Amino acid sequence: MDFVDPILSIASQIYDLVENVKANKKRCRRVCNRVKALEELVKSIKQTSPGVEKALRELSVTLQSAQELIRKYASANLVERILNSSNHGDEFNSVNERLNDAFQVLSGALQVEQGNMLCEVFKQTTREKEDQLDGREDDAELKTCEGKLIMDLLLWRFEQKKLTTWSQIVDIRMIKPQELKYKHPKKPFMETATSEVYKGEYRGFTVAIKRYIDPVNTNPGSVPQFRPNPQFFIIMEYCEKGSLRQVLDSDCKLSWIRKARMCFDAAQGLYRLHNTEEKSKVHGCINSSKFLVAEGYTVKLGGFELAKTETSLEKVKKSTNDDAIRSLCYYSPERLNDINHPYSKECEMYSFGIVLWEVATRKKPFEGFSDGEIYKKVFEEKCKEPLPDDCPAELRQLINECRDFDSFQRPSAGGDNNNNDSISVFSYLSVTVGVQFTKFLTIFCLL
Repeated sequence: MDFVDPILSIASQIYDLVENVKANKKRCRRVCNRVKALEELVKSIKQTSPGVEKALRELSVTLQSAQELIRKYASANLVERILNSSNHGDEFNSVNERLNDAFQVLSGALQVEQGNMLCEVFKQTTREKEDQLDGREDDAELKTCEGKLIMDLLLWRFEQKKLTTWSQIVDIRMIKPQELKYKHPKKPFMETATSEVYKGEYRGFTVAIKRYIDPVNTNPGSVPQFRPNPQFFIIMEYCEKGSLRQVLDSDCKLSWIRKARMCFDAAQGLYRLHNTEEKSKVHGCINSSKFLVAEGYTVKLGGFELAKTETSLEKVKKSTNDDAIRSLCYYSPERLNDINHPYSKECEMYSFGIVLWEVATRKKPFEGFSDGEIYKKVFEEKCKEPLPDDCPAELRQLINECRDFDSFQRPSAGGDNNNNDSISVFSYLSVTVGVQFTKFLTIFCLL
């Protein structure tokens, strides 16, 4: 009987711990209920045999394991709960199996009748149903906690950002051709109808060198010209993982925390473009291929050769080539209805909402839809493609607001003096991570 008192003492401590658990509450309480059933069984022991003593000794060890398991979830902070989410199911299964083994031995030795209430607690079919239900409810709560963690982390980073200055932006300057080194063989790793992109080196740094193969169509107002037939180049930071669309199409694993970080990296790039120039600009061609992904899945905004002020875009008649590189999937409802509708930041925010949707789902927008079907879905039916059920609530709200049919309801990329809560939320999400533009080292070089 030397083990009875220690068993009862540990059981009492388990009951106290359960009241303070912060995660896996259902599983912890289920363990607690089974310990109580075993406690009743232990209290009924009048005399022991070698088999009973062995069972009591093993039960004492099992209860210590249960106590440590519950203590972990009584003291775990939010981050620990999420990081340990992959193995907590196995831990509870192990403890429950050992509690069941102890019950089977003790109930057999004490000749507990099958109809007894204690037997119902440890009945296999009952246990399996209870454990599955507890697991689903605890996992659902954990996903909610994950969404809260994302928002808490972003809010903290926003507060930190207010105490620091903006990252220094590298000035755009002219680079001499001899300062560039190309990787050999000199073959482009990406080609478009108007350009070729090569991998090279500038002052020891790996860069991407974009060479325009149709300089006649290059806007002469965007860069200075010193020769009758110049060749235009853009040298930018090399993003090893390629475009955002390529990453989303790959088989890499992206948790919701990482997806949210990628969304906010992209948002702060757009914030920089929309708000921090003397004359704020719009990108003009926002889609998932215009965002680049560097090491660590850091997302950066590229494709600035199309960027213009809103007023200049109003004066530019869209060319056939310009339309060819755009997709109706990213067109805002107002532009779908009227191709001559002035392109604005509100239009661009809709396109950005589609990009955020792509990150959340990893799918391509309106895949397989014809132009007419896209028009019907977006403009006539005011349809938004659905988000995954497990998408964090805050991120879901943000994506849906960016895709709002009413341009007035869409959030800005930040910096607006507006008390609207959704706009304020988007503004601080935009600036939390810091400026992550693709660093343009130059706008061109001449050969």
